[in-house]
Amino acid sequence: MCDGLVIQTADWPDEETLDAMGIDSPYGLLGLYHGVDLTQKSIMNPQPSHDMVFLYRQPILAFARHRGEELGRVIAHVLIHEIGHHFGLSDEDMHALAGD
Repeated sequence: MCDGLVIQTADWPDEETLDAMGIDSPYGLLGLYHGVDLTQKSIMNPQPSHDMVFLYRQPILAFARHRGEELGRVIAHVLIHEIGHHFGLSDEDMHALAGD
């Protein structure tokens, strides 16, 4: 179900993305799903571009260091979270599933 999902890394989120999301600090965004989630896709309305997950390297490194968490666990958490958006889950859905 992730066929065609592009996963990219970038050092930082760009200013346009931060502005669009109302985030002041580039450290405030660890990852981002960009696309149309699977619950909204239709063969009657093909999308012109690939769905994408962005992982932001510097904010992830800073988060792991600040929290004293293993880097691999933070990366896995962010990646799974963004793929959850690809499946149509909201942040609230994912917090409920995780028991947060």
